Amino acid sequence: MANLDQIAFLDAIALADLVRRKEVKPIELVDAAIERIERLNPRLNAVVTPMYDQARIAAQGDIPDGPFRGVPFLLKDIVAAYAGVRMTSGSAFLRDFVPDHDSELVRRHKRAGLIILGKTNTPEFGILCTTEPRLFGPSRNPWDLSRTTGGSSGGPAAAVAAGIVPMAHANDGGGSIRIPASCCGLFGLKPTRARNPLGPDAGDIMGGFVAEHALTRSVRDSAALLDATAGPDVGDPYWAPPQARPFLQEVGAAPGRLRIAFSTKSATGVPIHVDCVKAVEDAAKLCADLGHEVVEAAPEFNTLFLTRAFSVVWWSGTAAGIDGLAFVTGRVPTQDQFEPLTWALYEKGHKVTGSEYLLSQLILQQSARQVAHFMEKHDVWLQPVLAEPPVPLGTFDSTPENPMKAWDRAVAFVPVTPLFNLTGQPAMSVPLFWNADGLPVGVHFAARFGDEATLFRLASQLEAARPWADRRPPVSA
Repeated sequence: MANLDQIAFLDAIALADLVRRKEVKPIELVDAAIERIERLNPRLNAVVTPMYDQARIAAQGDIPDGPFRGVPFLLKDIVAAYAGVRMTSGSAFLRDFVPDHDSELVRRHKRAGLIILGKTNTPEFGILCTTEPRLFGPSRNPWDLSRTTGGSSGGPAAAVAAGIVPMAHANDGGGSIRIPASCCGLFGLKPTRARNPLGPDAGDIMGGFVAEHALTRSVRDSAALLDATAGPDVGDPYWAPPQARPFLQEVGAAPGRLRIAFSTKSATGVPIHVDCVKAVEDAAKLCADLGHEVVEAAPEFNTLFLTRAFSVVWWSGTAAGIDGLAFVTGRVPTQDQFEPLTWALYEKGHKVTGSEYLLSQLILQQSARQVAHFMEKHDVWLQPVLAEPPVPLGTFDSTPENPMKAWDRAVAFVPVTPLFNLTGQPAMSVPLFWNADGLPVGVHFAARFGDEATLFRLASQLEAARPWADRRPPVSA
């Protein structure tokens, strides 16, 4: 039997290979992950709904012979439904909501051989860029327990960074994979719009903003998992362009000489912290040293229109989401059941007119076309993920008197990532930089619509040139 302490930080492909060679049993991996949850979670608050009994039964049963057979995995507690297990979306409104079916993505996770151990923390309805829901309390960053994990996939990020599991489900509506990847020193890819399914409950969410995938430590895990889950579901309204070959084959493949645009400024004009600027400049130099053509460039936007249009769609989506859940559960939404910001967005969403919503979509589509024309001249666009390194917990707190405080602070913290939710392009946060305080500061790369292949080739080249696998946060032992 393999030494389970020594393999805690192996990636999922390596763990699956141990299972395949019968050097470790799936139940041993599951029990080791459960032990790490029990030991580390009191400090991290990453896992909010344990599923230990289901996991142990699955690990000792007939596991599908997929690429990740026997590997422990966690689901973010929003969108990904698991039949018979509560899905709260981080909200007291849904504290007792139990779906009666698996989502299509979860079915594909199971077919890949993954063993699901539990559900992870998320801010209420995934709204904020930090994971501090009133229902469960804050998730804490393994690199500094006083700092944010980012959001909304902060629970899975803390669990993966601390070595509880090698990868975990995550989703991204405005940066929610890439933000916690940056804050916790992980690899986080947001795939092309509709690459992964949202069914059977949704065709798209918030007009196509939301993408499903995962947070991983290695690039190859992200690629192999996307191979296992990608593709349209029955009845999808649209789907991503099919890839030329499996994404895993792109890992280690030569990317060629890419033309990479870089910018240390944000589309919204907010100031960027010196550490985040350094991270981009350092990544640009590394790319140039690897033989790529690196130029400073960025498209121009009407930032006032862009921010307002994105906000209108987000507010409308919040209102529609809560109304839809009220219909499904038979409950009536009241202010006392929601956090101040959530209720404020719900009310704002109900005030949006049909014409304002459609005009906002038009503005977002025009912005997407601007980016698409820019990307005709560049293979990849490099920027900061965030405007600041991981900030202290409590930074985004709202009050009933000023419920929009958290929203305004989030707009200042997250000026880059939402652009690629509205364009639908694939984008990734890569952990290439740590600041003087020992905090990870990710860098953001985006490629053309449908072109995850270029990102996987570039990411694996960067991973080989500057490996991050041996970095361990203080809270991991």
